[in-house]
Amino acid sequence: MSEAILTHNGREYRLPVATGSEGEQGIDITALRKQSGAITLDPGYVNTGACKSAITFLDGEKGILRYRGYPIEELAERSTFLEVAYLLIYGELPTAVELDAWTDSIRHHSMVHEKMRRFYDALPKEAHPMAVCSAALGALSTFYQDSLDPRDPQQVMVSIHRLLAKMPTIAAYSYKTSIGQPRLYPKNHLDYASGYLRMMFGTPCEEYEVDPVVAKALDTLWILHADHEQNCSTSTVRLVGSSLANLFVSVSAGICALWGPLHGGANQKVIEMLQRIADGGDTGKQFLERVKRQEEGVRLMGFGHRVYKNFDPRAKIIKKACFNVLEQLHVQSRLLDVAVELEEQALADDYFVERKLYPNVDFYSGIIYQAIGIPVNMFTVMFAIGRLPGWIAQWVELQGDPNFKIGRPRQIYTGATERHYVGVEERG
Repeated sequence: MSEAILTHNGREYRLPVATGSEGEQGIDITALRKQSGAITLDPGYVNTGACKSAITFLDGEKGILRYRGYPIEELAERSTFLEVAYLLIYGELPTAVELDAWTDSIRHHSMVHEKMRRFYDALPKEAHPMAVCSAALGALSTFYQDSLDPRDPQQVMVSIHRLLAKMPTIAAYSYKTSIGQPRLYPKNHLDYASGYLRMMFGTPCEEYEVDPVVAKALDTLWILHADHEQNCSTSTVRLVGSSLANLFVSVSAGICALWGPLHGGANQKVIEMLQRIADGGDTGKQFLERVKRQEEGVRLMGFGHRVYKNFDPRAKIIKKACFNVLEQLHVQSRLLDVAVELEEQALADDYFVERKLYPNVDFYSGIIYQAIGIPVNMFTVMFAIGRLPGWIAQWVELQGDPNFKIGRPRQIYTGATERHYVGVEERG
């Protein structure tokens, strides 16, 4: 094993170097504080590896994303969301028999407890769907107390099936409650995406016909969002799970992390930007010039990525799906026209190319959601449904890690040094 040598206060410390299967290297500082009394400081954990993981490989410099070794491009074209969920959670693609049993089980666990339906009536109608979904998932742990032990494989398996099956129902119910429409029971014969679309847009008055092109696009979007290494929400799920919190509440915490506009809320910001451009009359080129001048309140959303320093491989797939959906639905979208122009102008402008500002996964996804009829405040919920298998897989992997430890980051204290209490009458 190779080593790194750290010199601190005149002493040398030899630190082992861990190497991943794709050649990634990390300096193991597990013993650093014990040996030297010092810790490392890394705001935002941008250079810190919190775990070893066999789930997702991401190379931001080359624009590569693979789940369990499979390129995202192949999975998006040939697989289904539930098959990808199985792959992420169990490590291998299922056989035909395994896939049938898995899919059948998910379909038949989709109904929530009847008292859960009343849960929605207790919340304000205008409540944000992400807050509702987080609360609902936490509440599941009160209804299913027979499957909460993180160290019981059978209970974990039951929780996995329940969580994957009920998440679309929980999400659709949050929307239906907000608009005052009846909440539909799931239909077990429908596939995952079609069942969700029916619960979102169907009513008891008539049968809802699901467009297969729309269902396929939604399934593809969820595949592309299914996992993305140690991002903010995934790290949250792992950190909460490290306390031996059950799967339901760990994922509930992940939803809260995803809610933020710097994470899962980014596609909503893209739509808002495109709408402002369309309403304001700017061309794409004019807007980009304003971005380059760094005008106050002018931000280019949906370009660039914290990890990808090349083209986001998911963006190419989503762009194609976007055109397919709009063509199938015969939708003329001014926002799509603006988006296409922005992309073309940015990719031809040295200012953006030199800064590696390429379209990311959020740039076209919001246009698809809008064309389907998903309201803006549900965009992040759609992301959460897609990311659910990754959260589950990461939580399961954590529980089985031989080096399992409760998460407990350190800090460098910068506050006042020791001082002593003074009575209020003596304070100036």
